[in-house]
Amino acid sequence: MTDFDQELDTSGLNCPMPVMKTRKALRGMESGQVLHLISTDSGTNDDIPGLVEEIGASIVDSNEDSGTYHIYIKKD
Repeated sequence: MTDFDQELDTSGLNCPMPVMKTRKALRGMESGQVLHLISTDSGTNDDIPGLVEEIGASIVDSNEDSGTYHIYIKKD
């Protein structure tokens, strides 16, 4: 399990809400902190890498467990 500073559970929400909520959460975090994003929207796996690149963050870990996606994003 990856250590994280904040958790954002967007389970049950569909695109674009997970991306919008992730962007907002990362804005409020300090450089070097890690956000644990939880999502059940399979489109999140495609959308989050683009957001991460756009805002200058990085994905440090990701996995999928029975349709639930866990993405760990480090704010640079």
